[in-house]
Amino acid sequence: MSGFANLPDSSCVTKILFMKKNLFKTASLAAGILSTFILTSCDDNDHMMMENTSVQRTITFENVVTPKDFVESGSFQGTGSPVILPGQSVSITFSAGKTQALMLATMYGASKDWFFASKQPGIKLFDDNGNAVTGDVSSQVLLWDNGTKNDMSGQVESKPIAQVPNVNASQLMKLNLTYNDVSSEFTLTISNNSGGTANETPFSPGVWAVSNYNGSQLLNNAPFFTANALSNPEITDIAQMGNISKMMMKLNANTGIMTGLSPALVVVYTGDKNPVYELGQTDAGKGLKEISQSGNVSKLQTSLKTLPNVKGVYVAGSAPVTPGNKVMTQFTAAPGDKIAYVTMFGFSNDWFYANEQSIDANAKGDLTSKTTLFDSGTGVDQYPGAGNRQALFGGTPQSESKPIAKVGSIFPVPAVQNVIKVTIN
Repeated sequence: MSGFANLPDSSCVTKILFMKKNLFKTASLAAGILSTFILTSCDDNDHMMMENTSVQRTITFENVVTPKDFVESGSFQGTGSPVILPGQSVSITFSAGKTQALMLATMYGASKDWFFASKQPGIKLFDDNGNAVTGDVSSQVLLWDNGTKNDMSGQVESKPIAQVPNVNASQLMKLNLTYNDVSSEFTLTISNNSGGTANETPFSPGVWAVSNYNGSQLLNNAPFFTANALSNPEITDIAQMGNISKMMMKLNANTGIMTGLSPALVVVYTGDKNPVYELGQTDAGKGLKEISQSGNVSKLQTSLKTLPNVKGVYVAGSAPVTPGNKVMTQFTAAPGDKIAYVTMFGFSNDWFYANEQSIDANAKGDLTSKTTLFDSGTGVDQYPGAGNRQALFGGTPQSESKPIAKVGSIFPVPAVQNVIKVTIN
């Protein structure tokens, strides 16, 4: 009994246990608050670290295409033999848009140095209302004296190129045009009607060309020769010998598709799916059509901003990017972000450049090799830079609905790296 004499009574024990229990609760609550504070602090620090690791980059789009005088050119000759004899005809097919003209030249064979050609800059293909000219256009051909040989003796002389007087060229050469509105292609039939006239003559093989148009003017408004000026070696060979070799060499060197670029749209996003386009699928109606047909980025810009995986949308430039010029924009990206971009091939009906491969938004350097030319499948194609339904000529593409695809080789389009350069710094 005496062993228990110093134990506290039962009420005291109860008080001690209650105090310990409350002390435990207080300690647990404090630990919980501390852990919550620590976790919250970690989350804040992680967010701050993400913000601190975001970087600002500059992406640049440069138009590096080399403008050529002519968008298309070629030659023609007789059937069976190079010479086009009286009573024979030959046809050529070419593309053109409003403001463009067709220039041609062929020797008046029964002369020392005469040649047929139109007035500069060529045969008018559209009237003042923008309608294609069809039917008989023989009145647009003239007969020219090259001024390099005396008409009687054939002796060498040096006179300016001038019209041959008292000879109606349109009675010797008949020109007839037809037009395909869908393809914007003309077919010109050249007929030798000189048989039985006082000026009966064969026509030599000839050359033709359509000048490039840059949106405001023709790049060459005096093809082949300049009236009232001394001749050049290329037209002289045609006028004196009917030899087109030198002229064709010059034309081949100065013929090629050119283009402007639209302002470029740039998007920073997460995930694996490019939000701008999906190869093999038809246009989603979010604004790609508007960029590819007219260079208008507004609709796609608005659409992309609503997507949950899009972190930023930027636009480089505010006007067409002409050859030799560039536009740029800055963007912000965090680790793991990706970047996509799109710009119109301006002299097309519905083409656009975009990155085909996925690109790390934090990458730096030249991205041109990751860039591809695509057809949005929303408008019927015409020859680039020579299609009357292209925005270049104030036209609207004829509607179609095909899957988005890479542009093939149906037209001689310059390689991507010869048109656009894309870099990030």
